[in-house]
Parts: sequence; structure tokens; C-alpha cells
Amino acid sequence: MLTALFKSMRPRQWPKNVFVFVALFFDGQVINVTSLLPTILAFVLLCLMSSGVYLMNDLTDIESDRRHPTKRFRPLPAGELQKGTARAAAVFFALGSLTAGFALSTGFGLILLAYLVTQIAYTFWLKHVVLLDVSIVAAGFILRIAAGVTIIDVQRFSPWLYIFGGFLALFLVVGKRRHELVLLGDDARHHRAILQEYNLELIDRMLGIITTGAVVSYSLYTFLSEGLPENHAMMLTIPFVLYGIFRYLYLIHVRNEGGAPEEIVLRDRPFQVTILLYGIAAFIALYILS
Repeated sequence: MLTALFKSMRPRQWPKNVFVFVALFFDGQVINVTSLLPTILAFVLLCLMSSGVYLMNDLTDIESDRRHPTKRFRPLPAGELQKGTARAAAVFFALGSLTAGFALSTGFGLILLAYLVTQIAYTFWLKHVVLLDVSIVAAGFILRIAAGVTIIDVQRFSPWLYIFGGFLALFLVVGKRRHELVLLGDDARHHRAILQEYNLELIDRMLGIITTGAVVSYSLYTFLSEGLPENHAMMLTIPFVLYGIFRYLYLIHVRNEGGAPEEIVLRDRPFQVTILLYGIAAFIALYILS
């Protein structure tokens, strides 16, 4: 039962919560222990909160998941985890992380509360509203960035990162919708009802707009934000962001991947190398050349 419960908490999706480290890294405080430790704790609490949300989603979608080619192997639809256990765990994780979040910081606790409320609204209503369904998921990533801002004393964090983070999140979410349309075909609406409101032409047009927004907003951040190196060294990181987006588009359109962004990060070697090189370049610009 514990193994099934842990699997239902979806630890492979916990890397999404690294967005909470955005403020810490781009504010130049990643080597500041007094800021690093509360951010790590915030990451753990976000993982617990998101796990509670995942359990809630699985409980709600258990019947449709049983008809899905891959989701039917999840512990709840497969019958490996009892509904009562999953329901109790979801409440425990949500309320426990919320209580600890307010103890860590009032602002952080409010962010967790906002995340929980929006996810409940998504589960029972907003996931059935076209366009709002992808927007609310992307908003969850922006809330993760905001969570990181609330628990440290930021000095150089730029609002441009909220905009870029939002576009990046939309890019991942819309890419996932495209993968579902390709994978499920005419049977898509039976697995996720909202998919009947989308088609590949709309998704591809949205991806084009979102990609442009992401590249432009990040580029503007590198040479307009205050607190960055006066020699504009951060502009040297733009090629890595551009290649990363292009690589992801290649995986979506050519290899028909994108259904699980966290798995691409964990599996695709060129993507991993790009993230590593970007991190090194950004660290040099923010911590050595600034």
C-alpha cells in the first residue's frame, strides 16, 4: 500500500516545483545559506501539496483513467490503492503542508492556499472550460515562482521572470495537450472531455504565439532588468533558452513526445546538456561578472 501511495504522489513530477528556486537563483542568493534553507523547505512543502492535489485529481478521474492507455496503470485506477486511503492522504498532505507553510511565512502560506484553491477549482470546474484549462495549470507555475519570492528578501528579482515563467509553463502545458491529441486520436474526448474543444491546428498556432512570447520576454529580461551585470552578460544565455525551446518543439512535432515534460528533462540528453550549460552561463553572469 505504501508503495502504491508513493507512486500516486507522482514523485517524477516533483521537479516542476523547482520553479520555487527561480527567485533564489536569479536574485544572486543561491550561495546564501539563510535563504537557501527556507527555499529547500518550501520546495518540500510544495511537493507535499502537489501530491495531495495529484491524489485528488486521480480520485476524480478514476473512471476515465481506466480507459486511458497509460493512466490505467496508475495505482488508483488499477485497484492497487484504496480510495479511502488516497482520500485521507490527500487531506493530510494538503492541510499539513498548508499549516507548515503559514508557519514558515504568511506570504508563502497564502501562496499555498491560492494554489490549493485554484487546483480544486480546476479539478471540479475549470478543466472543463476551454483555454482556461491550460491557463490555470500555467498559473500554478507562476505561483511557484511567487512562492520563492515570499520566503527570501529579494533585491534583484525582476517581474520579467514572472512573464517568462508564465509563457514557459504555457508552452509545456499546450505541448502536453498536443501529445494527448496525437496519442489518443478520435478517442481523445473520452479520456479528457476538454480535448474535443481543441485540434492540432489551434494547438500549433498557440504554440507559435507562446514560443514568441517566451523568447521575447526572456530577451527583454536580459537587457532591461535592473541588477543584472552592466556589460549585459546575461544576454549570452539567450542562445541556450532558444535551443532548449527548439529542442522541445522538435520532440513534440517530430518524435510526438511532450506528454510528460518531467520525463523529457530526465531522459533527453541534449535537453539536459542545454539546461546544464544554461545554468553555468547564468551563474557566471549573475555571481561572477556582476
